[in-house]
Amino acid sequence: MIGSGFAGLSAASTLAQQGCEVTILEKNYQPGGRARLYHEEGFTFDMGPSWYWMPDVFEDYYRQFGHSVSDFYELRRLDPSYRVFTQGDQKADVPAAYDSLVAFFESRESGAGARLEAFLAEAKTKYDIAMSDHVHRLSDSITEFLDLNTLLGTTRLQMFHSLKKVIRSRFKDPLLVSILEFPSLFLGATPETTPALYSMMNYADLVLGTWYPMGGMYEVIRAMVRIAEEQGVKIITGSEVTAIDVKQGVATGVICGAVHYTADAVIATSDYHYTEQVLLPEQYRRYDEHYWGKRTMSPSALIYYLGVDRRLPGLLHHNLFFDEDFAVHAREIYSDPQWPSAPLFYVCAPSVTDPTVAPEGSENLFLLMPLAPGLQDTEEMRSRYFDIMIERLEQRIGMPIRDSIVVNRSYCIRDFEKDYHAYKGNAYGLANTLMQTAILKPKMRSAKVKNLLYAGQLTVPGPGVPPAIISGQIAARDLMKQLKKTNILTKTPAHV
Repeated sequence: MIGSGFAGLSAASTLAQQGCEVTILEKNYQPGGRARLYHEEGFTFDMGPSWYWMPDVFEDYYRQFGHSVSDFYELRRLDPSYRVFTQGDQKADVPAAYDSLVAFFESRESGAGARLEAFLAEAKTKYDIAMSDHVHRLSDSITEFLDLNTLLGTTRLQMFHSLKKVIRSRFKDPLLVSILEFPSLFLGATPETTPALYSMMNYADLVLGTWYPMGGMYEVIRAMVRIAEEQGVKIITGSEVTAIDVKQGVATGVICGAVHYTADAVIATSDYHYTEQVLLPEQYRRYDEHYWGKRTMSPSALIYYLGVDRRLPGLLHHNLFFDEDFAVHAREIYSDPQWPSAPLFYVCAPSVTDPTVAPEGSENLFLLMPLAPGLQDTEEMRSRYFDIMIERLEQRIGMPIRDSIVVNRSYCIRDFEKDYHAYKGNAYGLANTLMQTAILKPKMRSAKVKNLLYAGQLTVPGPGVPPAIISGQIAARDLMKQLKKTNILTKTPAHV
């Protein structure tokens, strides 16, 4: 197994539970892939994911191994879910309670409350259809989707309508539109190019809720590592795979420098592009550089991890700075790639909820600005946009921050490339556009190496923590079928 992120840990535990002997090789010195921890001056920073959505996916995963969320961490629902700073010096807090949410929409636009209820009912239908069936498919062939029930379900998913069209046909208030369109950022695409199917993420956001595992998002990794080790999985950190050993179309193991690990099969949850283009011999690659160059990647990000030695009462746990033109920033990510002229950005302040992540009287901040992948990443540009974000943050909360910063670490495109071999320094995978959904994503099964599979953010179901967990499960189940067909499992435990 290559990689110990959410997909790798999920796949490894699922395989080990079925009797396989699984070894995970992780490039970095912490398990978790992009979900790493950074400690400095008494502050604890989650370096990767900061949103906990779709709690049912986590609970279902733990239940597979006889556990529940409460075995590992306290899960707290955030209320309000998040704060939105908008143009014109306005701000709004999004309520967690359903009735309060409907009333909030109605207060902004006459009739919007009833329209929201209808919109979320449709979103729930999509969520239920997708989560019960579609999202758990290998998506290797169109034939997987040709049964009547699937076809009927697909028509209800509105695959060929855009998220923007569906939202803006019902809501006019700019703030309400921003709230409903913002989950498209998690999908790595604009509302115009995101299929209306993904309004199911509005259901995940506004109904299932925004949560936080006390102690931080890395608590999820700790839970998954514990489950993996309970199943007998061996995790080796600081071991970068430098090649996949293939003989006559069969992967016989992987190479880490001078060490060769033999295997009956390999699942790669590392960056798909890097794995194919660097770790595999050329004759065994399914895709080429031209193919990858045509893919629409999710944005990269400029991130700042800041420790501030004072409290900032003007912030909630999650804060969206949508006080500039979303369309302009999106164009500068996707259509005309460049450093943004007037960026939107996100501020996470987990210390508002969790006192353990910062010293007493201090604030833990995570600033993230989306930007086009593949841009030139220099210290000069990082510093320039740090100033832009800090100035707007100070202005909107009405208090100085800069002189109170005691920890300041930046992370951007070249760091994503160095630490994760991320293609063009993307932050979280392949965008979920219509032409990159389901069977149109890079395939999980290698076309030329019979016992090699891929999982994670560049294949199905897509980017995000819950999809990564599901991706690992899909890959593991498919590999088990292959191993049973070849009778490997009847002779000896399979080594993966």
